[in-house]
Amino acid sequence: MNKTLPIQNACCSNQDYLKICSIDTEIIDAPTSPLIHQMSRFWLINEGHGIFKLQDREYKLQPGALVSVLPWQISEVIQVDAPLQYYLLAYCFDRINDTIKSVCYGDGKPVNLIEKLEETPVVYCDEEEYASVRVIFEQLRAELGVESVSPTENCDELHTLYLKNKLIELVVLFRRAADRSLMPLPPSRTEIQKSDILRYMYNHLSQKLTLANLSKLFFMSESSIRAYIVQTTGLSFFDLLNEMRVGKTINFLLYTNLTMEELAEILGFVDSSHICKVFAARIGMKANAFRKTYQDVVNICNIPMNRDAYEIVSFLYHNYTEDLTARKTADQFHISVKELNTILLYQVEKNFSDFLNFVRVNRACERLKDTDWSVTQIAVDVGYNNAKTLTRNFLRFRRMTPGAFRKNIEIQKNTLTQ
Repeated sequence: MNKTLPIQNACCSNQDYLKICSIDTEIIDAPTSPLIHQMSRFWLINEGHGIFKLQDREYKLQPGALVSVLPWQISEVIQVDAPLQYYLLAYCFDRINDTIKSVCYGDGKPVNLIEKLEETPVVYCDEEEYASVRVIFEQLRAELGVESVSPTENCDELHTLYLKNKLIELVVLFRRAADRSLMPLPPSRTEIQKSDILRYMYNHLSQKLTLANLSKLFFMSESSIRAYIVQTTGLSFFDLLNEMRVGKTINFLLYTNLTMEELAEILGFVDSSHICKVFAARIGMKANAFRKTYQDVVNICNIPMNRDAYEIVSFLYHNYTEDLTARKTADQFHISVKELNTILLYQVEKNFSDFLNFVRVNRACERLKDTDWSVTQIAVDVGYNNAKTLTRNFLRFRRMTPGAFRKNIEIQKNTLTQ
């Protein structure tokens, strides 16, 4: 029987909800148990060698390796050949991601951090890159103190700005190292992994998640998914959903002025009463009282998160079969094309074209699973003029052709029935 996995704290620091990062130095001389992460983190390996598993894929750890872990991923060190000594930096991904986007949107170019960090979670720095990265970790340690020993209380008005600047610099160095890395990546997985269930749930909290839907997506019975979640996290399916949603609720309360009713809709709660009840039970404080106590009055991103933004996303979800263009959609909401892309990049990490194609490909996947229509019929049904356009976008988002996807589905269905 699987053992329940420990779940990391949802905050960077147990002492301060507003803290955007904390840093520690750790040593591992033996394999570790799997850990579910609620908070993003970077590891910088200074000494030692071993093997690290993240989302069921294995990576080598060696001096100069920089590791990125995102919320609700599962990690463990499965082999230690020489004791590993490393810096551990826990940080609030959403706040840094928002700040990066607010800076980069000026030229209209999308910066999709999540996709890149998921594709390449480990980079191997050369000597110059390692020296630059290590300087950042040491500067953060000097500013913050060591979390487990003597964290520093810094009231300097430039403290948060300094931390954000260093974290963004670190993310930029990570991305550039990943782009230049010549190290071979682990082979692509050909099968759906159970460990992806938690990450999928976290990325789709705004949807009405059910065990029935997850069963179809992961080709597992509802009872198997329910058992996996309980055995892995010690929480029921609905308790896990609430745990994830409360973590996101904290950021919305701190950095937006959205009403509780709006937050309930965005985060998948039944209504405002539901979100308030769950939040109070989990945090020990009413949501509105929490907001008054901790809310940062500075608009972090300078991008309004209002009802219109969510209406745009909903509009594309419900009208993807139409002959949509960025110009037509922008006119529909009385905004410019640049403003449309800014809103979509902020909300869904994709510009208009990418998001529309993403929705269409996902709907095509449903047709491939549930009907015997030809690829051409499906292409037209989801809004494309021909099968070639669907195939091109399918390869981009699914890394396979529609035909290969359908064949893979059939194989997995046959396996389940045996």
